[in-house]
Amino acid sequence: MSDPVVDIRNLTVSFHTRRGDISVVDRLSLSIERGRVLGVVGESGCGKSVMSRCLLRIEAPGKIVSGNLTYFKDPQQALHLESMDATGAAIRRIRWKEIAMVFQEPMSSFGPQHTIGFQIAEAMRLHGADASNDAVVAALTSVGMPRPEEVARQYPHQLSGGMRQRAMIAMALSCRPAILVADEPTTALDVSTEAQILDLIRSRQIELGMSVLFITHNLGVIAHIAHEVAVMYLGQVVERSPVKTLFANPKHPYTRALLQSIPRVDREYSGPLVMLSGSPPGPFAPPSGCRFHPRCPERIPGVCDRETPVAEILEDKTVVRCHLWRKKG
Repeated sequence: MSDPVVDIRNLTVSFHTRRGDISVVDRLSLSIERGRVLGVVGESGCGKSVMSRCLLRIEAPGKIVSGNLTYFKDPQQALHLESMDATGAAIRRIRWKEIAMVFQEPMSSFGPQHTIGFQIAEAMRLHGADASNDAVVAALTSVGMPRPEEVARQYPHQLSGGMRQRAMIAMALSCRPAILVADEPTTALDVSTEAQILDLIRSRQIELGMSVLFITHNLGVIAHIAHEVAVMYLGQVVERSPVKTLFANPKHPYTRALLQSIPRVDREYSGPLVMLSGSPPGPFAPPSGCRFHPRCPERIPGVCDRETPVAEILEDKTVVRCHLWRKKG
């Protein structure tokens, strides 16, 4: 990375359960480049949301066990988020002002007892921004909200899903953050509303020059909005590459399986879609060696089931965690 705004190194996050501690994020390393959109994809339960919430230190009831979360306020000033008290003043100065988040379900993210305008103003006031009614209306207007003056006086339950998501984006961007974390922001929205939200996030990202960490299950969304893609499986990044490279030449067997499971309209029918066998293993007993090997059609017996693969950097800037590439190298 030439200019990372966030650098995550060997991050491990665990949850305490009756059966013992489980690591939902395991030695994960990832960087977000300044002014770029990084898409993160993977199956449910792979640790995408937990990883992203660590940036705002709202990972509870999870706990950061080890690793580093470095936020570069500028290239010369590095802040170590993992060492900050999750409820302390230091992280509160960063949270929402410099690193903001759009949650998956805005209905549960907004408080039901206060108006939309009150909650946006509160976020602005806490960080010393103009919290006047005109400023709130301007924030809603900037995200294309219809009738912003009226919406500011309404409660969350009075808005549609798309309007609530626009209001959440308006609140997240009200303090002009350096990083926006978008955790599946288009889930449960219809296709036309989803396209509008994606265009909104992309246009505001360009306008503000901010970095975006965009989490989704939908590879089509990634193709539309991201510059780079990180593919996660069982708490680890197994492949990262520029978005065009990933779609044209995926390296990891898991990534190839994800792409082969998508219906295509740009080519003739070539047979049924590929479906991976089995399900992701439970977090209490992750497989030895490569975590994907029990489901991998290309596994190398005696290698993939025993040795943990390391990240290999390839010539096309792809980073892949797979024994197949070590063997070919």
